[in-house]
Amino acid sequence: MPRLEHVNLVVTAIEPTLTFLLTAFPEWRVRGEGRNEWEGMPRRWLHVGDDEVYLTLNEFHVDEARQPERNRKRDLKSAAPGLAHIGFDVPSLDDVAARLNAAGYVAHNLGERHPHRRNIYYLDGEGLEFEFVEYLSDAPAEKNLYR
Repeated sequence: MPRLEHVNLVVTAIEPTLTFLLTAFPEWRVRGEGRNEWEGMPRRWLHVGDDEVYLTLNEFHVDEARQPERNRKRDLKSAAPGLAHIGFDVPSLDDVAARLNAAGYVAHNLGERHPHRRNIYYLDGEGLEFEFVEYLSDAPAEKNLYR
């Protein structure tokens, strides 16, 4: 069965997203990092996660006047193509929210009421949206109930 191993994100600064993720998931760690060139542009990269799943953060410092599309953030309220959010299944939504709230992050969407799951959305300091979901049932028919 296929499983998602990693997501590769391009950011303008690694630290805001790294700090956010390590706050949400204190058991995660930086698995590796380095610097190199990609398509002729210098970049810093970093893998953050555990032994099974991780996010790649790629930091580019691009001249906005020359390549504005590289620095433009997707409007999350639009229908424009691009990444809307990344969702994580968590054992305790309350624990994740408590850590993020204590660090100063504010949930911007509490998700829809649902009988078999709870979810909440946060933005990191880079403007990326993350969803955290706690399932209240192990039954696939209940977990995946769409209304």
